[in-house]
Amino acid sequence: MASSLVFSSWIILMVMALGTFSTQTEAARAFFVFGDSLVDNGNNNYLATTARADSPPYGVDFPTHRPTGRFSNGLNIPDFISQQLGTDLLLPYLSPQLTGQRLLVGANFASAGIGILNDTGVQFINIIRMFSQLDNFEQYQRRLTALVGAQRAKQLVNQALVLITVGGNDFVNNYYLVPFSARSRQFSLPNYVKYLIFEYEKLLQRLYDLGARRVLVTGTGPLGCVPAELAMRSTNGQCSVELQRAAALYNPQLVQMIQNLNSKLGSDIFIAANTQIMHNDFVNNPQAFGFSTSKVACCGQGPYNGLGLCTVASNLCSNRDQYAFWDAFHPSEKANRIIVQQIMSGTNAVMYPMNLSTILDMDSRT
Repeated sequence: MASSLVFSSWIILMVMALGTFSTQTEAARAFFVFGDSLVDNGNNNYLATTARADSPPYGVDFPTHRPTGRFSNGLNIPDFISQQLGTDLLLPYLSPQLTGQRLLVGANFASAGIGILNDTGVQFINIIRMFSQLDNFEQYQRRLTALVGAQRAKQLVNQALVLITVGGNDFVNNYYLVPFSARSRQFSLPNYVKYLIFEYEKLLQRLYDLGARRVLVTGTGPLGCVPAELAMRSTNGQCSVELQRAAALYNPQLVQMIQNLNSKLGSDIFIAANTQIMHNDFVNNPQAFGFSTSKVACCGQGPYNGLGLCTVASNLCSNRDQYAFWDAFHPSEKANRIIVQQIMSGTNAVMYPMNLSTILDMDSRT
């Protein structure tokens, strides 16, 4: 859940030629999502876990005005990317509705609470850890092959856009979960970061081995600046220095690992997008984005509305577009929309070497 801290300080983007697949009409490229609560759209609704967003006021601004399992007042980052791709909003992989032609759209495999490491999020008990998400992707491909044949299934996966968001929970819900945690006793922070990067590369390599060729990979945002950390660690409204140090160590090493992986694979498959400037502006100058605050969550209780879960008993703002954070860890729908706008049309200062709109335009001509 906390890695919804992952507002997305670093986003690594891979995109490939726009694939078309006809059902009754010609469809846009498929889209697959992996990761944690920033991108979960309801898989945890089907699990016996406390890491769920299936009760009001979650979803208050979703088109149905009902909770969907998204940790948002409305749409999340994958939803806005789906809109840009021209596809239907993805179904959770565990949804019984994900059958037949709906498989051609793609699927969301994410599960709130998970991290890069298998021991991250153990307090949530029954969640779909990364290795299981990738197992589910393999199972999905068998189902897809049964529907459209091996060749077409392989083409759909190779030409899909993929998003993976994981890492923030490994700090907030593992290393820093309690004082003197098992991982903090095992590793110094610099060595823990190196360990996470080593394990993350294995996940990305397996994703590649499973056929993914164009993948958005997010690192962490400013971990110490979300309302939950302000409530727990701040005495004057300043971001947590230690958690900010963790993000500052982690994100550059993630980018370096991606560059090394590109070299190993023999081409620039991964394209890095640095949204640090944008995210720092959310935190330091929320008014520039039309927000009144980036410190206080719209929904919650305690200092900065940063303690506990968002429930019907929580404080709830009426002007949700004025808040950068919806709850203690997760961005509001408006913030999610702005993030995707930056992915789509940001300058080279944010998207390097080019933004997603440019890449999709190039792909459409090949």
